[in-house]
Amino acid sequence: MGSLARAYGRPLAAAILAIAALWILALILVPLGAMVEQSLWWRESKGDISLQIDRIYNDIATIQLDRASETDPAKQAALDATLEQRQAEATALEAQEKDPPKTYGLANFTRMSGLHLYIFVRTILYALMVTGLAFVVCYPVAYVVALASGPRKAVILMVALIVPYAINELLRVYAWLMILDYRGVINGLLSWFGVVDLDNRGWIPFLENPSAVFLAMIYTYVLFMVFPMVNTLETLDRNQIEAARDLGASTLRIHRRVIIPHAKPGIAVGCIMTFMLSAGSYSVPAIMTRGQGGDWFSQLVYRQFYESNNWNMGSAYAVSLLVVCTTFILIMMRLFGVGLRDIAK
Repeated sequence: MGSLARAYGRPLAAAILAIAALWILALILVPLGAMVEQSLWWRESKGDISLQIDRIYNDIATIQLDRASETDPAKQAALDATLEQRQAEATALEAQEKDPPKTYGLANFTRMSGLHLYIFVRTILYALMVTGLAFVVCYPVAYVVALASGPRKAVILMVALIVPYAINELLRVYAWLMILDYRGVINGLLSWFGVVDLDNRGWIPFLENPSAVFLAMIYTYVLFMVFPMVNTLETLDRNQIEAARDLGASTLRIHRRVIIPHAKPGIAVGCIMTFMLSAGSYSVPAIMTRGQGGDWFSQLVYRQFYESNNWNMGSAYAVSLLVVCTTFILIMMRLFGVGLRDIAK
């Protein structure tokens, strides 16, 4: 508060802090709290209430027929009492069916089926693979961009990064779909060379392999890996590289002992952002696999919310994914030896 007040004055500093607090409250704490609360309860009824209600109404119909045909006043009174009792039971069960009591606990987290748990673990592993591949692909790009200067740097940034990613994400994903489709660009070229026979469905099924999703995700999220590394590599003193070279260090050793240690905060941020985007991605796997390459966990979350209409299980699934992503962030911070202040820079 003191530094903000000195820089902008007390009124503006107070307004900035109020906006930041409102942002955190409205966009982070309230939605997260609602999601966690939703995941910790469920409504559970005893037995099949709908079946019980149907049976009671069948009994009521039978009692009404018996009452209409009965002439003995005593028996009529007994049937009326029974009818009133059954109607009261039906009313109570209908109220319970409409709004059964909440039960709090962790059961939503333990009800995940074996198949869903397998998809969850597979999604996390796939997201880790995407993150690793993205780092391998993006590190050389970030290094070249960071060490470039003048017009050359501007050209690399514009042609290789800014211009392609000015296109909408969905268009880029659909572009890869057309490239890798059964009758897409690659299979078309292979057919032209006689490698595959499209007329007899002899194409290569790229879309049924997770590598198609990996490729699309790396291309879609490459900026989130490149720019954090570029920002940290630009602060590297090039004299350190020259000094290491003069001392006889190989290129690999220079990267391992000089460049990568300096770029740790950028690498950590890039890996965190790429992993979280990959683990929570819905559009990329849904479009690229078209149901042929297996679900990702984000698709299961979507189905729990909007197809099964089970918001409690959907919330539990989403919170589970959030916990894993948060754990990954802490592991990356510990692995690279960086703190929140380093990442913020």
